[in-house]
Amino acid sequence: MDGRRSDTKDRIRAVAMELFAERGYEKTSLREIAERLGVTKAALYYHFRTKEDIVVSLSDDLRRGIDDIVTWAEQAPAGQERAEQILRRYSALLHSLGRDMVRFWHENQPAFRDLGFGAGLRYQFRVLADLMTDPDREPLDVYYARQALLAISWSVSMMGDLDLPDDQMAAAATDIALGILHRLS
Repeated sequence: MDGRRSDTKDRIRAVAMELFAERGYEKTSLREIAERLGVTKAALYYHFRTKEDIVVSLSDDLRRGIDDIVTWAEQAPAGQERAEQILRRYSALLHSLGRDMVRFWHENQPAFRDLGFGAGLRYQFRVLADLMTDPDREPLDVYYARQALLAISWSVSMMGDLDLPDDQMAAAATDIALGILHRLS
């Protein structure tokens, strides 16, 4: 039973992301999500009472994924190999979440700000960049590390109009990010 419940929640989240990406967060209602799913609003309420609950669920996936990368990185020896692995893991995480979800985050910053997610995600982003650089890092090294992470983030959120398979886009974004990373002093 839990497997079916989880599958249903995943379907709800996927459809919500499609609609949020198409129409915007504010212009999408729970009724529209239920209609697209072909279920009643009551059935949708069983899993998520509000649109905010859906966004919280999705944001938790991203935060947990980044926390996992941070936990791994804190145990790994500092250096180029750790920095490269952070980028590869970050790329895998964002690409696994899907274009619609990441595009939603980029295009609906007011909703994230109102729900209080932005500050936490920015902090996690900075922690990842710091872990990619040496402990006695120069500000320019942090800049390059952040730009490498952004190359991956932007590939998911801004390149969705290109007719490229997700795996090809992920590989290209990771290559670009690694190129930026190799600029570190």
